[in-house]
Amino acid sequence: MRHLKHGRKLNRNQGHRKALFRNMAISLLKHERIETTDAKAKELRSYTDKLITLGKKGDLHSRRIAAEKIHDSEVLQKLFSDIAKRNLERAGGYTRVLKSRIRKGDCASMSVIELVEKSAA
Repeated sequence: MRHLKHGRKLNRNQGHRKALFRNMAISLLKHERIETTDAKAKELRSYTDKLITLGKKGDLHSRRIAAEKIHDSEVLQKLFSDIAKRNLERAGGYTRVLKSRIRKGDCASMSVIELVEKSAA
């Protein structure tokens, strides 16, 4: 029984799931908007919100924890300098998931996940 268990397995083992969310979080923070399936977008939302909360703290310990999950130094710098500054007044909910379309090949429902506070450029 899965009582008190959270998160979707997405038909992957733990290592594959961890790599999937790391790569998707890097892409989301770099491009600020990506399209993926509904289930992946809903799981990525909590993963990314925790990273942005670490970015808002801004101390060395938070940077090291975030660096374990984000293996791209440019994206890590963007998280702590740009994205965290834009979300200082926001208490949570840094991302939004919008349903977009049905994928033609397998009829999977697709969603767009994006940062709520967008960049000026």
